[in-house]
Amino acid sequence: MFIGRESELKFLNDRYKSPNAELIVLYGRRRVGKTELIKEFCKDKNHIFYLCNEYTNNVQLANFSKKILGYSTNNLISDSFSDWERAFNYLGELSSDEKIIIVIDEFPYMVKGDKSIPSILQGIWDHNLMHKNIMLILSGSSMSFFENEILGYKNPLYGRSTGIYKLEPLEYIDAVKFFPNYSNEDKLIAYAILGGIPHYLKQFNPNESLEENIIKKVLTKGTILFGEVDYLIHQELREPAVYNSIIEAIAAGCNTFSKIVDHSKIDSQKITVYLKNLTELGIIKKEFSTSATTKDKANNSKGEYIICDNLFNFYYKYIFPYMGEYELAKSNILWNVLIKNDLHHFSSKAFENVCIGYLYNLASKGELPGEFIKFGRWWGKTTHKTPEGKLLTTPEEIDILGVDITKKNYILGECKFRNSEFTYAQYDDLTKKINLNGNIYYYLFSLSGFASSLVELANDNSNIKLITLDNIFE
Repeated sequence: MFIGRESELKFLNDRYKSPNAELIVLYGRRRVGKTELIKEFCKDKNHIFYLCNEYTNNVQLANFSKKILGYSTNNLISDSFSDWERAFNYLGELSSDEKIIIVIDEFPYMVKGDKSIPSILQGIWDHNLMHKNIMLILSGSSMSFFENEILGYKNPLYGRSTGIYKLEPLEYIDAVKFFPNYSNEDKLIAYAILGGIPHYLKQFNPNESLEENIIKKVLTKGTILFGEVDYLIHQELREPAVYNSIIEAIAAGCNTFSKIVDHSKIDSQKITVYLKNLTELGIIKKEFSTSATTKDKANNSKGEYIICDNLFNFYYKYIFPYMGEYELAKSNILWNVLIKNDLHHFSSKAFENVCIGYLYNLASKGELPGEFIKFGRWWGKTTHKTPEGKLLTTPEEIDILGVDITKKNYILGECKFRNSEFTYAQYDDLTKKINLNGNIYYYLFSLSGFASSLVELANDNSNIKLITLDNIFE
């Protein structure tokens, strides 16, 4: 069953329907669903799909030749092309009245065997293929390869692509469709653990409970999800021990540059490169307060690092530090002692992200009180006047701050993923966290509903919106 990806399929189909030759670059992190998307797009269309593997150059050429020669029963070449130039030129011979799609998946493996392939392809595209009725899709998981080499200014293929699409994980609203029988609460927790990676979402059995799936599919040695993080670290990075130390530090709450250095014991001059590599892989990201300036964002000491891959976050919080216990097959014990009663706290960050996505969705429909273009977490210092009349400056944090394009309208959001009602006191505390000049609207999100006093206030004040998890998933 193929779920979601409507906008991605629309992009590909729009390019397919164009009267011109198309050279599409489609890339994204491992397991994000590139191959499944391409296969869904190619259904009922004239296409050749070639998956590159880590072969020697000669074997790669032979396999590619076999694939494209096997498409036509009228070819005059019996075996294989002698070089890549002849192979790529032959693609033009496959052009007909119906546009043909030629997919080269994991294209970086092809280039690894012969560094001249981008130059060869550029020349043939310019003089032959761009005049044919074809759609050539170059796909792969090496994001640094595509961003720095294929799309880089100095690369031969720079400027030739007619479409560039970086495939991101599924949005929560599509990800939870993998669990149609779950309650909305369990859907959110499953999303908090697995994120929007289709390969991970497919591992859960939707006919088993959330608890059963977590114990059987995530906490049990030998399962795909148990070993996935370690596999990716070793597959993508050269110094796994160093990266384990960095990610574990962030998972433990050491979110600033200096704290990561102190916790991991890695030289501050070197750690910048490691952090950059993890960011490029989509494992971590640097988050800034919504009030941060461009200068702040260029400063290493500013901002906070977070683990943005949900499975990595779960793994380094509940599995990696206790690997010895899992080796002794104590999954059930660790679930009961360590994880079960902490799941709501763990899922709270994912809930905040879902609430931000909900607000962006409302903004796209024009259903917010202003043209809001930016939502994010805010932290900073606010000066309050004490009951005695003194001024006191304290550090504050707000789950969501939204700013509209005029900077005259603001949304303050608070997200409570707890088994208790959102109280009037919590709302009152939010109103005092930041000083703003303009119209302020309060969007309060809660798993377990709202206190009656807060409901009464919201009924009388249109600037206060109360939103439950059920509202979000509706």
